[in-house]
Amino acid sequence: MALTQDFKETVVARVQHDPDFAMALFDEAATLFLNGEAETSKRILRDLINATIGFEQLAQVVDKPSKSVHRMLSPSGNPTMSNLAAIFRVIKNSLKVEIEAHTVRVNPA
Repeated sequence: MALTQDFKETVVARVQHDPDFAMALFDEAATLFLNGEAETSKRILRDLINATIGFEQLAQVVDKPSKSVHRMLSPSGNPTMSNLAAIFRVIKNSLKVEIEAHTVRVNPA
């Protein structure tokens, strides 16, 4: 029987040992969110939270119940902009990175 590792366990292990990978996930989550792909962004944020700060500590920092934070980032969750901004801020601080948004002009087809 082949040994396999759960995908989430793989992400956790890689984030904890590769700061560049963690930053790339964070960048992707922010980019996806800003481009209107909230569902995928929330999925990446969940994995990143589990691999870094954890939902319990995140909930304490944003002063929300842990279950509420889980619900916000669930597939059917609909976090407010202020809650999402707080989540991004906490992860940003945890990873010790800054966020810069850049726009790129797209040539019309």
